[in-house]
Amino acid sequence: MKRTLALAAALAALIPFSASAHKAWLQPSTTVLTGDAPWITVDAAVSNNLFYFDHVALRAESIQITAPDGSRVAPQNAHTGKLRSVFDVQLTQPGTWRIASVNAGLMANWTEDGKPKRWRGTAETFAKEVDTTKPGLRVSETVGRNETFVTNGNPDTTALALTGKGIELQAVGGHVNDLFAGETSTFQVFIDGAPAAGLEFEITRGATRYRNAQEEIKLTSDAEGKIQVTWPQPGMYWLETTSSDNKTSVPQAAQRRLSYVATLEVLPQ
Repeated sequence: MKRTLALAAALAALIPFSASAHKAWLQPSTTVLTGDAPWITVDAAVSNNLFYFDHVALRAESIQITAPDGSRVAPQNAHTGKLRSVFDVQLTQPGTWRIASVNAGLMANWTEDGKPKRWRGTAETFAKEVDTTKPGLRVSETVGRNETFVTNGNPDTTALALTGKGIELQAVGGHVNDLFAGETSTFQVFIDGAPAAGLEFEITRGATRYRNAQEEIKLTSDAEGKIQVTWPQPGMYWLETTSSDNKTSVPQAAQRRLSYVATLEVLPQ
């Protein structure tokens, strides 16, 4: 039971806080640089104000780093404090790196001896740890991706290939590390590898702590799953979209909730 509760707490901390006042994010120290195996540092947190540590840390256990050749790299010097997690990445290869917090899990609720019970875990552990005959059992599934991108030298796209799992985003006719204020960028959104129409996006520039208006940009993907955004000014931007469907990994789950977040840097002209 203790192991189950510990796993539940960890998974709860990993799931993006979609549709709430809290925003989960990854912020690299820089997104574009050139050098011989340079280092970057990434902050990971859940906050009320964008890119400001004022709520809880986003735990680093779910971090997946994809190198330009498509190989998986482990974060270095990782530490989780009260308000943020921090880890380093050495960019040992030229090209574009994909840094993501990826999670997929199940949540179950039921009543036992007149008391509400809750469980969180994975599809693999569900059958072992949850009695599916419990009265009032309700199961939902969550698939989330929270990511950012860093390019050392010339940009490329190998690490940005679709995984085919959950919501993903790709730049069209450009690159995620080649965004400039005043220009218009086109992105295409996918669910399980297929273009997704009708997804609502919220895009917000950082430093919300220092202005009264959030200045969100709200967009909806078209029939081809595409959105176009004109960047009003330089800065770090937080992009989010969510969705839901019934394509669950276990028959007991009635709904799959999907979330996607990206931190993108827009540079001055």
